[in-house]
Amino acid sequence: MTILAPTEIYGEITWLGCVPLNRPDIRSAAVDSVEVGWEGFAGEEHSGLTRPACVRVKKQYKRDLEIRNTRQISILSEEELAEIAGRLEIPSVQPEWVGANLVLKGIPEFTLIPPSSRLIFEGGVSLTVDTENAPCKYPAEQIELVHPGHGKAFPAKARNKRGVTAWVERIGSLKLGETCRLHIPPQRIYSHA
Repeated sequence: MTILAPTEIYGEITWLGCVPLNRPDIRSAAVDSVEVGWEGFAGEEHSGLTRPACVRVKKQYKRDLEIRNTRQISILSEEELAEIAGRLEIPSVQPEWVGANLVLKGIPEFTLIPPSSRLIFEGGVSLTVDTENAPCKYPAEQIELVHPGHGKAFPAKARNKRGVTAWVERIGSLKLGETCRLHIPPQRIYSHA
């Protein structure tokens, strides 16, 4: 797409994880590398070309209606996780507690990057950003287990810091320490909404 412009903004993978299939909760498990197919991360709970509609799209579709899976991968910022921890007054928010698949460092205001942006990794994988990932109760429950009295505030304290969801545009593999370049669409405001 010629409308997308490469920026001079780069990120580095500091954490990779997969939510196990048929999981009992939102927790992801750390991995050093992952195979990335058209369906997402291999063997990951959220992988698939399609998915049942859920609370994320309740204003658009009836629950469980089959839709395209644009929520294959959950990506967060190391810096924003630290900001959330500060807001919660706890030492850290671990990526596995929020069901992260990928944590990057180095991209400012990561959660606010525009939809349709691309994260193009040095090894060739390309991920297309769908939208901001709204904070929900499931990470709050995990944080509450470790830091009683602090987790319930997660949805409010993580607003605009919860990262983004993405889908795979180009397959390959990802590994810890790999870098990516941010490509963004033109920045315009739609004034009719």
